[in-house]
Amino acid sequence: MSANDKPGILHVYDGIEEMDNHLPNWWLFLLWSTVLFGFGYWFYYQVSGVGPGSMAVYKAEAAEAARNAASNQPVSDETLLALMLDSQSVEQGKAQFTQQCAACHGQKGEGLIGPNLTDKFWLHGGTPMAIHKTVSEGVVAKGMPAWERTLGAERVRSIAAYVLTLKNTNVPGKAPQGELAE
Repeated sequence: MSANDKPGILHVYDGIEEMDNHLPNWWLFLLWSTVLFGFGYWFYYQVSGVGPGSMAVYKAEAAEAARNAASNQPVSDETLLALMLDSQSVEQGKAQFTQQCAACHGQKGEGLIGPNLTDKFWLHGGTPMAIHKTVSEGVVAKGMPAWERTLGAERVRSIAAYVLTLKNTNVPGKAPQGELAE
């Protein structure tokens, strides 16, 4: 029996039959969709010049990095106190505090699982730098996570600025813990 006697068989070689099977339609659809997308992408970015090129994207990212580097001043008591007076930074800190910290410290900082942040008593120091250190590095032994790796330095500074605005507001809540801070 030859290859021509059986329908769908193209070749027979050493008893191995090569079949004439068609590719599945879903596979062909994916293939041609990918080819069309690649052609459109190439035309949009390379030929027509409508889309931003690699160098334009790089320059925009470099400018953004330069702006961020200029705004990333070293953290000190003075910079944190200045941020405390900046309403935009405090609002950003309040939003982050509500998302990340309110579950343990309460919506107003009155203390739930975590300590009250509105009284004069502080477990790990009440100075601006001590508050920043506690937020950024956390207190693992007490269950407070380190937030700097998760949120970034700018958000941690804004949270510290917001906590500084809560300090000494004496919202009723959890009993005082820690040492008296001024």
